[in-house]
Amino acid sequence: MKKNYENEIQSLLLKMTIEEKVGQLQQCGPSLVGAFDVSFEELVNMVFDGRISKADFQIMMSTAKQDFHEEDLRAGKIGSYNGLNDAKKANELQKIAVTETRLGIPLLFGYDVIHGYLTVTPIPLAESCAWEPELWKKTARISAEEATAGGVHMTFAPMVDVAKDARWGRVSEGAGEDVLLSSIYGAAKVKGFQGDDLTKEDAMVACVKHFTGYGAAEAGKDYNRVDMSMQRLFEEYLPPFEACIKAGARAVMPAFNDINGMPCTVNSWLLTDILRGNWGFDGMTISDANAIAECVTHGIAENLADAAKQAIEAGLDMDMTSNAYSETLAELIANGDVEEQVLDRAVADILRIKFELGLFDRPYRTSEEREKAAMLKPAYRSLAIEAAEKSIVLLKNENVLPLKNGVKLGLVGELANNREEMTGAWAIKADGEDCVSLVDACKAQGINFIYMAEDTVTSEDCDVYVAAIGESKNQSGEAASRASIELPTEQIDLLKRLIETGKPVIAVLFNGRPLAIPWVADNVHAIVEAWHPGVEAGNAILNILFGIINPSAKLTTTFPYSSGQCPVYYAHINTGRPGGKSKFTSKYLDTPLEPVYPFGYGLSYTTFLYSDLQVRKEQEGIRVSVKVRNTGDRDGTEIIQCYIRDIVAKRVQPVKQLVDFTKIPLQAGVESEVDFLVPYQAMGYYDISMNYVIEEGEFEIFVGGNSVDCLSSRFWL
Repeated sequence: MKKNYENEIQSLLLKMTIEEKVGQLQQCGPSLVGAFDVSFEELVNMVFDGRISKADFQIMMSTAKQDFHEEDLRAGKIGSYNGLNDAKKANELQKIAVTETRLGIPLLFGYDVIHGYLTVTPIPLAESCAWEPELWKKTARISAEEATAGGVHMTFAPMVDVAKDARWGRVSEGAGEDVLLSSIYGAAKVKGFQGDDLTKEDAMVACVKHFTGYGAAEAGKDYNRVDMSMQRLFEEYLPPFEACIKAGARAVMPAFNDINGMPCTVNSWLLTDILRGNWGFDGMTISDANAIAECVTHGIAENLADAAKQAIEAGLDMDMTSNAYSETLAELIANGDVEEQVLDRAVADILRIKFELGLFDRPYRTSEEREKAAMLKPAYRSLAIEAAEKSIVLLKNENVLPLKNGVKLGLVGELANNREEMTGAWAIKADGEDCVSLVDACKAQGINFIYMAEDTVTSEDCDVYVAAIGESKNQSGEAASRASIELPTEQIDLLKRLIETGKPVIAVLFNGRPLAIPWVADNVHAIVEAWHPGVEAGNAILNILFGIINPSAKLTTTFPYSSGQCPVYYAHINTGRPGGKSKFTSKYLDTPLEPVYPFGYGLSYTTFLYSDLQVRKEQEGIRVSVKVRNTGDRDGTEIIQCYIRDIVAKRVQPVKQLVDFTKIPLQAGVESEVDFLVPYQAMGYYDISMNYVIEEGEFEIFVGGNSVDCLSSRFWL
């Protein structure tokens, strides 16, 4: 049972000056100094636009020093740090806070531990393709164990933004396009990060982000506007956040974007009415980086002081790096523009988290010895390879896979031999040297292979080609939206040269988003979607290629035919003129109606047959049963998906909506009966007046191995 710390919080508030209270709201990061005359942010921009080379940037960084603003810390002006990943430095700063400030309030250290600390597991989009909540929880747990050993108290994860537009770079950080899957994924991650007791040294606070609608940024362009109906917001974008709050998440980060013209950073309806009022959240909120100051740029605030006033009154507790609170809040309170009780509420939220973490009793939760011992344990690497194997999706196989022992591989493409690229976006502690590339794995496992440059391909070199293609890790993630998600011409040309040799060609995709790959789907012999698989990338991929592991993953995001189809997703509504062969229907003239690969899709080295779908009404919901048989000659694992459709409603409903799923192992030749209970509550929607209604009428149930190939049955509710 969670302890109530309200008496301790109020006692501490009575002792604090206004300046000390404001200090608790300030999260800062170490500043880089000594090597250049511009800010670090401007230096990054200079590299991005070519004013300086990457080599020059690295030279500057090697001579730079970090300024941790110790004097501000001693003065009680800092309550939290962001971006520290060093136990020794964390303890040094914590000692200043505890022993050299007037009240000795401990610091809170935050860090972006998105999919691993040093033991990097697959990017979230990849791992979601495992459809396995217990796995998601386990990988979050090892992230917490490593990160807390490095001095971290809070991770800015999970990201539960439902993302239906593959052009958006941050699709890599979440669980894809479905609201149910994102909800279950987020809840599992929260439980894994936080453990069963926040006072334990290996537990860290989960800060759920980005609240909300960020995944619906217009045109898939990062930081862009979001404009949608309240019904869609409540049905498709808010539920994953609510699921995380119910799972116990203790921190929430509002999104950069606006919703219907109101930036989330200063949105009191979102941060107070919904989050705290409707959902009962009593944890802390923290802005995204510089987001309060950016409200001036949004055009919602006149200046920094106005932005700070709007943010804190809306319910935003902590300011990440914009200095809006530290520079203006004390004066706003002195002038009577902001009431002190508003400040007290924000400070109380932050102190509550520090008490819950046990920082007042045990401010030094790690040591250099623990940090050294905690990293990259063999058990962690074993879980990392399991996660990668369960995340790799077999998209196509023309009897090429699994490979036979003794086959000679021709590995082609830079991504086959680049360890650093295996980590994917937001693996900021890892440098890639701990990763296993495909070339590394082939060497270690004694595979007969040759690694060749892209311009030296000959048919005599190998029995089968494995082409490592896709996108580099910096082509997805934050600030990495892409107008074109097609493969570059150079990669298509490479595949053409390989096919011309007459040898089988396997495309292994490394990417942080769905890619538009119609030519690849039509022409290569096999496609393995590896995503950015983490530290054990090469070993996991070889285990799939050689059939040591039978692939079981299924897509949690739709693969479009072209960039111009975006956003494309399975749970769309029908228009009055659904897409079809007739001219006057909803379609593009220059693309097929269907995507290349649908949501829920993924192949195995065996086959599964669905039969005998049964649907009946029970007191608590609709009971759905189906028989699934492994009709192949080897054991496999199938992810069985259950969808529903409300045929006629007073608001147009999706053509399908995922309502449940399960993952079962099946031996060759074995049949199993699978049951789902779809609660009636899952069959409703928000009407035009924002009332949640469950209507009588005709519904359709779909069960199958993906969102397209399903058995179906209709029933009346």
